[in-house]
Amino acid sequence: MKLIKIILFFSCTILFSQKKIDIDSLQLKDTKELFGDDYGNIYIYKKNDLSFTKFDPEGRQLGKLMMTFPYKVQSVNNPLNIVMFSENAQEIKFFDQNLNEIQKISLSDTFGYISAVYAEDLQFAWMIDDSNKTLLQFNFRSNSVISSFPFGTSFQYVKDFLVYDNKIYILKENNFEVYNTKGDLLYSAVINNAKKIRRSNDKIYIFSDKKITQFDGKSLTETFRHPDAKIVDKNTSGFLALIKDKLYLYNLK
Repeated sequence: MKLIKIILFFSCTILFSQKKIDIDSLQLKDTKELFGDDYGNIYIYKKNDLSFTKFDPEGRQLGKLMMTFPYKVQSVNNPLNIVMFSENAQEIKFFDQNLNEIQKISLSDTFGYISAVYAEDLQFAWMIDDSNKTLLQFNFRSNSVISSFPFGTSFQYVKDFLVYDNKIYILKENNFEVYNTKGDLLYSAVINNAKKIRRSNDKIYIFSDKKITQFDGKSLTETFRHPDAKIVDKNTSGFLALIKDKLYLYNLK
């Protein structure tokens, strides 16, 4: 096992150049989630105090949110429109690049119990209605359901999901699954310790605590791994890894 860790560590250092991002380790302590946008900014979400903090590429704090409920951050790839969903509050919130709230959508008056949300753009959101075991496409501009897809599969233990090109990509406790809109299972694979799923153009990425895996429509391929990482993420510059309360950016050499 030690030999495997050594091999993985040196393969990582050989393939990637490493740069430490100067964010104070106290700021990084207790980090639950890590995000990097396409402009090099870093976002830290802490579950213990429900804070969401934005830093520039040099580690300077640009903004901070203190929330009253736990929120799941969908993505920060477009920092002009950051989407969050709270299962506890049953609401979707949108924030601008300064972390100012620009829109809030309350779901409890319209739906049963929404367990997960994927905002497709500034008009449509896909939602898992756990009470009816249904996938909904919701136009929140007109407050109307555009389409509804009953699913025979259980939505229990869904960690994350997204919809792209008429396919539903679902991340469960220890599984990655792909369905069509009829609810037919197209692909399934065991994947342990996965936390979130993201799309970049036509590529689907699965983020675990120590590695990032890419799905090409047929199979899974590991694109980055660091054996000592607590959290990993990526942006257009490279791969981010939180290691012992220090943050590093790895670029391809």
